[in-house]
Amino acid sequence: MAAAVQKAIDTNPEVTARLNALRAANNEVDVARGAYYPTLDLSADVGRNKDKISTRNPDSLSFTRSGVALTANQVLWDGRLTAKEVERLGHARTVRYFEFLAATEDTALEAARAYLDVLRFRKLVQLAEDNYTQHKYVFDQLQSKFKAGVGRGVDSEQANARLALAESNMTTEVANLHDVSARFLRLVGDVPAAKLPAAPNLETSLKADNAELIAQALAKNASISAAIENLRAVQAEASTKESPFQPRVEARLRTGAGKNFDGLRDRKSATSAEILLNWNLYKGGSDTARVKQFADLINQAADQRDKACRDVRQTAAIAQNDINRSRQQLAALDRNVLAIEKARDAYRQQFDIGQRSLLDLLNAENELYTAKRAFANADADLQLAHVRTQAARNTLVANLGLSRTNDDQADLVKDWQAASDAAQRCPATSVDVPVTPREELDARARKQAGVSPVATPVAAPVAAAAAPIVADAAAVQTVAQRLDDWAASWRAKDVERYLSFYSKAFAPARGTHAKWAQERRRLVGKEGAIDLKLDGVKASPQGDAVQTAFTQIYTSANFKDQTAKLLTWRQEANQWVIVKESNR
Repeated sequence: MAAAVQKAIDTNPEVTARLNALRAANNEVDVARGAYYPTLDLSADVGRNKDKISTRNPDSLSFTRSGVALTANQVLWDGRLTAKEVERLGHARTVRYFEFLAATEDTALEAARAYLDVLRFRKLVQLAEDNYTQHKYVFDQLQSKFKAGVGRGVDSEQANARLALAESNMTTEVANLHDVSARFLRLVGDVPAAKLPAAPNLETSLKADNAELIAQALAKNASISAAIENLRAVQAEASTKESPFQPRVEARLRTGAGKNFDGLRDRKSATSAEILLNWNLYKGGSDTARVKQFADLINQAADQRDKACRDVRQTAAIAQNDINRSRQQLAALDRNVLAIEKARDAYRQQFDIGQRSLLDLLNAENELYTAKRAFANADADLQLAHVRTQAARNTLVANLGLSRTNDDQADLVKDWQAASDAAQRCPATSVDVPVTPREELDARARKQAGVSPVATPVAAPVAAAAAPIVADAAAVQTVAQRLDDWAASWRAKDVERYLSFYSKAFAPARGTHAKWAQERRRLVGKEGAIDLKLDGVKASPQGDAVQTAFTQIYTSANFKDQTAKLLTWRQEANQWVIVKESNR
């Protein structure tokens, strides 16, 4: 399997397309860096001038001009536009790298899936052929008896019908094998070999529990990392939209020579050096609107990051659950196959001596075929679940001992961390489905049969855990009043009272609590009149917390902003305080 996956990684167009996008992103960063350096332009011109000035004698002149000039420009200040653009493209390049990693893992997953499916359907074809052989054997025996005059025609017809069904099943499995082989060819580039080795065991590197495996997937998955870097790229691009509010300063040096140079008669050469300043004072509000636009785009990128995280969390949780489910199924199906095989052999012996009907024997053959088919599918599903879990953790390629195509840019993410840009609405929690214990089910069965349950030791009673605090209607009403007081303290610029509405354990989405508090002091205590309105307030209980969602409309002398906000309140020391805040 490793060889097939490696070939898919090396040749699959999806992977090579992502690799070329990464290389293009490298060059794009160099394009932006070029703005740090001066430009040097060579110009040449030739022409004829004619002018008329009434105070000159003669008042009309006509002359030929020509010249060559060299001009050097150096940007001295552009409002940090170039620096922020280089930063944005650096994040965009990292996005391309993580997308390359994700494409590699996805291709490895699909190639491994195709490999396992070829093995699966080859096994199913073999089982279908064995099933056909058994039905053909029974049919031929009955035909011999019927021709000898000791068998019944109805038995032959019944056996013939089951033989036709077995042949149909075999045809279906062969068609399925063809389809997965075609998928293997698309992904790997070659048809599967006549004999494929068994897939490697990837279970040894998956020893953690469900919650830990999900946490590893959220920390390592390349798709989530790409979404985080995309958010950082949008944030950097938003910073570039502040540059138009600042002047642009350039230094220019120009020298040239020629005949009647620059259109001045008898001029042979000229040299000039100057500093140019350009400052746009009004542009119809476009620049301000662009800043607001990118504030919304930042929220959009954050939403995409959280969606990517939730998608990966679901994929990892389902794959890990499939591992547990398939293990349990295999144990039960193995017992099922052994039991049915023994029953089938006994039925055949009893049929030969007339103690079993033909229908009993044919049903046993079909049941054995179905059981073996279910076991083969469960075994393949278990191997595939291991592969899917590895891919969700971004470790499939590494655990197969493979290398990525021309992966010479790993240093881009050597010390990469999500830090405060990690997903905000995607906790690393696993799904625990309540399952009735087997002992309880057995007890129900014994009760139905009228059998007294076997006495089992009774565990010592465990003290009941304290019931969690659940927010009720009164709490919702209290929080609604607290929200009004929170807004009133902002309008009154009462900074200390405003900050008292936040929990001491409040963790801002970005930066430290100290920096957040410093920034809030500046904003709330801002000079000049301000107005704050909360529209569409909705308060709802969420377990032991209350969430308030509303539209915040903030207006000051030189700024107006409208934001969808969500505050999460929790009771601490008999007071409802804000523990989480998010802008949407």
